[in-house]
Amino acid sequence: MDNSELYRDEARPSSKVPRNYPDLRDHLAALEDRGLLRRVDRPIDKDSEIHPLVRWQYRGGIEPEDRKAWFFENPTDASGKQYDIPVAIAALAANEAVYLTGIGVHSVEDLGARWAEAMANRIAPVVVDEGACQEVVREGDELDVEGMGVDEIPVPISTPGFDNAPYSTCTHWFTADPETGVQNIGNYRGQMKQRRKVGVFPCGLGQDIYVHWEKARVMGKKLPAALVLGGPPAVSYAAVQKVPYGVDELSVAGGLADAPIRAVKCKTVPLVVPAEAEIVIEDYIDTDYYEPEGPFGESHGYMHPRQLNPFMEVTAITRREDAVFVGFISQVTPSESSMIKKLGYEPLFLSYLRDTISIKSVTKVTMHEPLTNLRKLITINFDETRNESQVWRALHAASAYNQGVGKIIVAVDDDIDGNDAAAVMWAMSYRAKPEKDVEIIGHREKGHAPPFMGASDSQDVASHSDPADDSAMLIDATLKEPFPPISLPAREHMERARELWEELGLPKLRPQKPWYGYSLGQWDDELAEEAELAVQGRYFETGDKLAGQRVPVEDLGK
Repeated sequence: MDNSELYRDEARPSSKVPRNYPDLRDHLAALEDRGLLRRVDRPIDKDSEIHPLVRWQYRGGIEPEDRKAWFFENPTDASGKQYDIPVAIAALAANEAVYLTGIGVHSVEDLGARWAEAMANRIAPVVVDEGACQEVVREGDELDVEGMGVDEIPVPISTPGFDNAPYSTCTHWFTADPETGVQNIGNYRGQMKQRRKVGVFPCGLGQDIYVHWEKARVMGKKLPAALVLGGPPAVSYAAVQKVPYGVDELSVAGGLADAPIRAVKCKTVPLVVPAEAEIVIEDYIDTDYYEPEGPFGESHGYMHPRQLNPFMEVTAITRREDAVFVGFISQVTPSESSMIKKLGYEPLFLSYLRDTISIKSVTKVTMHEPLTNLRKLITINFDETRNESQVWRALHAASAYNQGVGKIIVAVDDDIDGNDAAAVMWAMSYRAKPEKDVEIIGHREKGHAPPFMGASDSQDVASHSDPADDSAMLIDATLKEPFPPISLPAREHMERARELWEELGLPKLRPQKPWYGYSLGQWDDELAEEAELAVQGRYFETGDKLAGQRVPVEDLGK
């Protein structure tokens, strides 16, 4: 099949298909209205200053709620070149508030339902005859002119001092299955290699683009592709979500937007892309040769070394006249990249355990973000209806849900906050007995993670999977028997104290679970009555009662 299914559709007049969803411009305006966008109008070097500056909001002790999207109005480079395309970084998921603004819900608790609705009620895109993404079109020999190829785009260097080139990060790669024609969108890094060449990192964790590339290679064809750099937020969120193979993410984006995404046919490849995209790089990915690609600072927190990967030859670049370049800040977590995945993946993980395999006692799934990058450390919360069988079913199911995901999986009770590593360690320390409650299982893929082979001499080759030579640790850190109450003041006393705190004008509180004491089953009415007498000032009554229960030491065998 030479064309994508959508490319064969008859284009409808753009004027007769209204846009009923926010584009990137609307999203940036909404962020600015909410105080979530930081503008920088002074010249900033895209290769040595932009990412280090934004990085400080993740590595400088800034609270998550104070992190913002960034908009660099005057990007430059080491040569002093000034670009007419501004750069937006962390504009899709600088923190929860930025993500919620883009996806259109009010709280994190609403995300599960929103994603479930989008997946269950996908809306196919509508192909229109023109779009803003093709206001400027460069193709043919024009792309060989200095400043007219990919060097026209201010792609920043993400890890200056280690990356060997600018890499696009918020890069939505559009390809189509050569056999079925169904399009796919995946987000993969793109190395700016030459004016008309971009390297792609398509491997690991079962990426669909690799499946398409391999099918095209067997057919003896190059793989048509289009790189979308910036577009409607619904498209960007769908591009990084994990959906079943064969599902077109443009339809998922339509479900998120509750409206069909308007798409236009590319100029030189048989694909369609969002009409409101900012920048589109059209190309064919070579299937006869690999080239070294990398190193690049990756989300597992280490430099991903050089690897033999496919590359693509640019056939056209189209863009808006006033295009905005959008990039993710990734690498060491937390980051924008990990936030956008965390808020998207956790609801899907929960739905899988609760709905697909029907473990109803599961209440929450938390993918640990700081440094571990979500995939390696996962916590599963259970309510009081759970039993031992459900706990172990969930642990094993979670370890097999996705390639390379779930190296350490911990089951905990609902009173443990999975986002608080100290609380998880607390549960493991007191509620688990390693001999009985820990299981090591083998034959797992390491996934997107070191160790790697070599540096500049690495001969690692793009692949769709890793050897099954890693392992996973499953831990049941739920309560198996009654425990005494948590040794903190009871809730009513902490709530009254909070009122006093605020009346005194003290620093703003940020409650952390547990912030009040509660029973874990090993408590009774007598002890509760004694505690109540104590706060009433009647503790001598308890003393008198206890004196009546005096026991000779010798009666205890001392």
